[in-house]
Amino acid sequence: MASRPGPLNDDEVLSETSKMVAFIKQEAQEKAREIKVKADEEFAVEKAKLVRQETAAIDAAAEKKRKGAETSIKIEHSTATNRARLRILAAREQHLHTLFDAARSQVVLIAQQDKNKYEQLLEGLILEGLLRFLESSVTVTCRPSDVPASEAAAASAAQTYHTISGRSVSISVDGSLPADGAGGVRLSAAQGGRITMDNTLDERLTLLEDTMLPEIRTDLFGKSENRKFYT
Repeated sequence: MASRPGPLNDDEVLSETSKMVAFIKQEAQEKAREIKVKADEEFAVEKAKLVRQETAAIDAAAEKKRKGAETSIKIEHSTATNRARLRILAAREQHLHTLFDAARSQVVLIAQQDKNKYEQLLEGLILEGLLRFLESSVTVTCRPSDVPASEAAAASAAQTYHTISGRSVSISVDGSLPADGAGGVRLSAAQGGRITMDNTLDERLTLLEDTMLPEIRTDLFGKSENRKFYT
C-alpha cells in the first residue's frame, strides 16, 4: 500500500507516536528481562561459589577441630596410661622393698633364735674369706654381741682351713661392726688391711637382691610385656 502524500494530521501523529512508544517500551521490557535473567544467573553462580567456599571452610574447621579433639584424647589417654603404669611400678617397687625388709627381719632372727646354727654360719663365712685370702694373718670384724661366737667360729674355721690348704692362719676378732646390723663378719688381711671381704649378712642379702631381683619380679608379677629378650 502506498504511503499517503502530505503531512500527517493530529490523529495520525498521535497514532504513530503511540506505536513508537509501545515499541520502545517493549524493547525496554525485553532488555530488562535479559538483564534480570543474566543477573539472576550471575547471582546463582556467585551464591553457589560462596556456599561452596563457606562449606569448605566450615568442613576444614570442623576437620581441624576433630583432629585436635582426637589428638587431645590420645594425649590424655597416653598420659593416663603412663600415670597408671607409674603407679603400678611404684606399687611393685614398694612391694619388693617390703619383701626384702621382711627377708632382712628373718635374717636378723638367725642370730637370736639358734646360736649354734648362727655360729656355724659365721664359721662358713670366715672360712670363705680365709680361702679367698690365703694370708697368714686375718682380722675378723663382727658386731659387739657376736664376739664370743665369732671367736669360736674363727677357731673352727682356722682348723678346717689348715686341713684344706695345709696353711696356718692367725685370726684376730674385732667387735666394731654396727650393733644394729644383721650379723655376719667383715674380713681384712695383708698389711694395713688392704684386702677386704664383706661377708656381713646385710651385704649378702643386698647381693642376693641384685642377682635375684629379675627372677623375683617374674615370679611375683609375671614376664614383662615390653621385654623381648631373657638371659
